[in-house]
Amino acid sequence: MAWYDSRSLPEWGLSGPLPAAPAELDEPRLALALCHRDGRIRQEAVCRAARYPGLLPLVVVRCADWAGPVREHARRLLREALDADAAAGLAPLVLRVGHRDRGAFGVEVLGEVLRRASGGQLAPFLSSPDRAVRRFAWRSAVDGLRFRPAELARAAALDEDTLVQDLCATAALTALCDEEAYEEVLPLLLAARNPRARSAGVTALRRAGRPERAEPFLGDRSALVRACARYVVRQHGGDPVAWYRRRCAAPEAPGPPPGAVIGLAECGDRADAGLLWPLLAHPVAGVRARAVAGLRALDRVDADRLLPLLDDPAPGVVGETAAALLPSAKELPAGRLLELTGSERPRHLRSAALRLLVAHGGIMALRAAVGMLEDPDVELRTRAGQTVQQWRPSSVERHHAAEVGELLDRSRHLFSDYVLRRRKWEAGADG
Repeated sequence: MAWYDSRSLPEWGLSGPLPAAPAELDEPRLALALCHRDGRIRQEAVCRAARYPGLLPLVVVRCADWAGPVREHARRLLREALDADAAAGLAPLVLRVGHRDRGAFGVEVLGEVLRRASGGQLAPFLSSPDRAVRRFAWRSAVDGLRFRPAELARAAALDEDTLVQDLCATAALTALCDEEAYEEVLPLLLAARNPRARSAGVTALRRAGRPERAEPFLGDRSALVRACARYVVRQHGGDPVAWYRRRCAAPEAPGPPPGAVIGLAECGDRADAGLLWPLLAHPVAGVRARAVAGLRALDRVDADRLLPLLDDPAPGVVGETAAALLPSAKELPAGRLLELTGSERPRHLRSAALRLLVAHGGIMALRAAVGMLEDPDVELRTRAGQTVQQWRPSSVERHHAAEVGELLDRSRHLFSDYVLRRRKWEAGADG
């Protein structure tokens, strides 16, 4: 019985006399047949697709087909055709189809292929730009014990994916069994640029019986690494708070690392703010920024003392200062903040001033936002426009009705005529 009929021909793009057998269909027409709505046509097309490697992606899709016979033929073909070379290009599709109902078969076959692959064949999967493929390959390699602990530690230190970092670091440390292995693995993890690998290495120092090597990491730039270092130091009777206090109180150059400054705030008490205030004048911008962040964490913000730091040349310091001053924005001198929104000011300063003025609210927020509608920075212009659109007058603004009306007229391009009239009416500026 024929597996096609004349009604299917227009959909396939066929014309002229019927082919004598399905085998006479070329690759493009067979690709259309693999996508046909009739399951019998898809089934026969799968059977004929073995001659065309370019059709394997469609065979992968058919492995999750709702029709059982189509699935079975497609799965049989995929198992026969999928090797390491073919899987290199198909792996992303296989993993995506694997999320569908009945899609797990392709993932299982891919796993079998990777377990059989040689080191050279596996390498492209481990460094694939597709994150899902790279994760799947590393899981397969770890489960199959394909790498030594030092190789896993190196991968944890170099890979950019946090899941791969955790997976490889954990596997490397789990496989450690002697002193020599620690000497190979720990230096790689402790010197890693990413905090996941460093934190794993720091935590392993406890099991290795080397807590003294965790002390320098108390001042690490990563909060995760600092927390792990404090855990290791405390487990061996050390006092992280005392270490932080000594570092922050040291007057000699170069002073405390930025991580030690914020570390003191993370585990100290409010009295430790006395060690942070002098660091607001430190020559290193990172130290100044962390000192501001530490004062905020300790709830010891003094708006009058922090306000001058809005003029700091370092964007990080200005950003931390704005965040610290935000809860007291209504008490800040709005006129001074308005001056900082001028186009001649640095971009990071204009951004911080707008943020504080929006929190301040009232007519000053509207003045700043309308004034920044022509800011040279497109992001700040967008934020200013959104501020104008979201601004609502309070009873106080009715005393500035004329000015509000003028400011709204300057920003009329942001409103429809109806909304503009309503805003003016709300502010008492409709007359």
